[in-house]
Amino acid sequence: MAIEKLKLSKRLQSNMKELGYFTAKEIQTKILSRIIGGHSVIGIAPEGAGKTTTYVLGVLMRLKYSEDDAPKVLILAPNDDKISEIVDRFITISKNKDLHIMGLKSSGSMEEEIEDLVRGVDIVVATPNRARAVYLKLGLNLNRIQTFIIDDAEEIVKQGMQTNVRELAQSCGDVQYLSFSSVEHEKLHLMIDPFMPFATLVEVEELAEEELDTHELVLYQVPNFTTKINLINSLLHDEDVFDKLVIFVNSKYTSETLLERLQVKNSEASVYLPEPSEETQLHSIQDFKQNPKARVLIIANELSNRIDLSGIPFIFHFELPENKADYINQVLKTSSEEAVAITLSTDLELPELKKVEQKLGKKFSVMPLPENLLIYKPSDNSKDKFELDESRGGAFHKKKESNSKTYNYGSGLKARMTRKNKKR
Repeated sequence: MAIEKLKLSKRLQSNMKELGYFTAKEIQTKILSRIIGGHSVIGIAPEGAGKTTTYVLGVLMRLKYSEDDAPKVLILAPNDDKISEIVDRFITISKNKDLHIMGLKSSGSMEEEIEDLVRGVDIVVATPNRARAVYLKLGLNLNRIQTFIIDDAEEIVKQGMQTNVRELAQSCGDVQYLSFSSVEHEKLHLMIDPFMPFATLVEVEELAEEELDTHELVLYQVPNFTTKINLINSLLHDEDVFDKLVIFVNSKYTSETLLERLQVKNSEASVYLPEPSEETQLHSIQDFKQNPKARVLIIANELSNRIDLSGIPFIFHFELPENKADYINQVLKTSSEEAVAITLSTDLELPELKKVEQKLGKKFSVMPLPENLLIYKPSDNSKDKFELDESRGGAFHKKKESNSKTYNYGSGLKARMTRKNKKR
């Protein structure tokens, strides 16, 4: 869509064209009119989709300049680099010398920031922690805020600044709320739902034009590390289906921890090491493939170099590799053999998973968790903690025999399992 279709002011249209923007991004076509109309919006889009530019244009279209000393717009960002980026974007797009915008950086002097705020400012950009600290010192007046924006909300959640966001939002009263994130998940909603429960959710997907040929991609979303282990143990309970699988983790330490907490026979699980070592470790992928008793091989990404996964029906990713290319190499089809690549992800890991989807040009199939899975919830009661995790990772309700194969595998995965069992 041409930039003219966004119904921006002539001045902003001209500024955008001078900057080389002639075509509107998808998120701008879906959200900008709502922002200009004063609606509260949750925008979900990948990195680079144009989220920041979208709300900058919306704010500039709505902002009414006056001699009022109190700020009209508060923007929360996760770090000083993002604050600088946002301030620069406003200045570059607006080209308005009368626009008073200020970044409250964690590295700055709070006393000087408060003095500048008293002189008058239209837009304040800050981290949640810095904004709250200045607010508590009576340096940040929230009484005239019209628009409250959270940028890179997933990173703010990851850094644990949710409480400060909620307190600041609720101090603003009845205003327009905008939240932008690369992912939508439970922790995001726990932060924003108290003050924007009826906001319109708009999601934009931007995948690579070329879709890579991969194995079937399955995703289980779980809340934490222990629940990941519980899920693997629950799936491994079905020995007929999961008779051969590889589990990728990021470090040797994690591989050893996982090995201790798997509920399988000692002879069935091993840790991969390139050199010969203890009997619970294998140094050859071929030995694992040829050993009929071996079911599980745990491989640390830091020790793996293009391992031959042919003939392995299930490839688990307990964690995403830091190098996304490693993940892609592990799920790409290299022959006619079919396999299922199963990824376990917490809410905080989802942003990185979205980046993988962009590179692959396709989305994961999200599977519901097994009904009998015990979701580990840390408790302040040490006795509860012990009871939940006393099995060192095997904490889940055992299925009744009559229900031993009622996993929510999904149609594609079930079809492969059916074919697999017919071959026996």
